[in-house]
Amino acid sequence: MKPDKLTMSLLFDCYGDLLTEKQRDCFDLYCNQDLTLAEIAELQGTSRQSVHDAVTRAEAQLLRLEEVTQGLSRERKTADVVRQIRALAERVRTAAPEELLVIAGELERAAESLR
Repeated sequence: MKPDKLTMSLLFDCYGDLLTEKQRDCFDLYCNQDLTLAEIAELQGTSRQSVHDAVTRAEAQLLRLEEVTQGLSRERKTADVVRQIRALAERVRTAAPEELLVIAGELERAAESLR
């Protein structure tokens, strides 16, 4: 299943510099600027098929890079754990003393999940 445009845009933010200039330009116009293939082709003075090929190759390359490096996945996981730790810190502020050991265990599990 093909990822949604938001995910592809985030992958482009992570790995866009590793694409060719044509792939980068076409993908940015198609995904981030929401231009059609025909509009991009007209803008660049090329064929719609050429733009389609560049966008398709860019998408495939971005997905391969994420599969190998897991950069975006790690970033998302880290953001989730940071949110979890912040919520636990808030609980510590109002927790009864007997709850603190439970919260400490949750903090340890959150930290361990980042490994």
